[in-house]
Amino acid sequence: MIDAHHHLWDPSRRSYPWMAGDALAPVRRPYGLEDLRRETSAAGVSGTVLVQTVSDLDETAEFLGTAGRSDGLIAGVVGWADLTADVTGQVERLRAAAGGELLVGLRHQVQDEPDPEWIARADVRAGLRAAAAAGLAYDLLVLVPQIPAALSAARELPDLRFVLDHAAKPPIASGELEPWAGGLAELATLPNVACKLSGLVTEASWTDWETPQFAPYAERILDSFGPDRVMFGSDWPVCELAASYAQVVELAGELTSGLSEAERARVFGGTAQEWYGLPDTDDLDASLLR
Repeated sequence: MIDAHHHLWDPSRRSYPWMAGDALAPVRRPYGLEDLRRETSAAGVSGTVLVQTVSDLDETAEFLGTAGRSDGLIAGVVGWADLTADVTGQVERLRAAAGGELLVGLRHQVQDEPDPEWIARADVRAGLRAAAAAGLAYDLLVLVPQIPAALSAARELPDLRFVLDHAAKPPIASGELEPWAGGLAELATLPNVACKLSGLVTEASWTDWETPQFAPYAERILDSFGPDRVMFGSDWPVCELAASYAQVVELAGELTSGLSEAERARVFGGTAQEWYGLPDTDDLDASLLR
């Protein structure tokens, strides 16, 4: 099994602006490689994708070093680079660092940009073209109002593999489907866009969510993209605000229980391997998801 989306952080060493406020206090502590080993081992996860948390090239270099020391557990790193600057040079610097061969993608926290058209800007698109030329994927962290700009970027850059993080954060707490579902379906018409079945628990009530609340959203994700373009991600440690690592894995198993074994193997491994160019891992043990 591959967990295609998780983080590591240490607030004693680096500032995380998005982590401010009382609501995030429960996860405002260090989460390191050994914590990840404990959680993944218990859940039967054999490989992961470590994703950036701040706009800092040094964090990405550190993540690559950590991945290189993980004995294959962290199979790839989605890092950060300034898309408005020399992306080619930044990627070359990262690839020259320890673990640099594990750089598989880039991401910027577009959801925090005040301009809903940020990703459609000419300077940003130039950076995305450089990412494509470097053979990297690009993770889209966007909210529903930013989907039109994301659509525009993905249409213009058919050679770039886009991965939609957290399915653009559906409004699970309110129970609404539109306009999220319509935007998701539009993105899914583009063959160069995949989607992560991730980050759902924190879009519901953190204290009293139930599995049936997620079913309509998971159905639309799977119906829109198909299992060949959906990949599981835990969004750990963020998920701990609402659920443990084990609970997130169990929930994903329940939400995909209607798929065939081959389709589930795609969601829990094959799609991430293809889109991020990860090394092969052991065959999916579907019993872990029942």
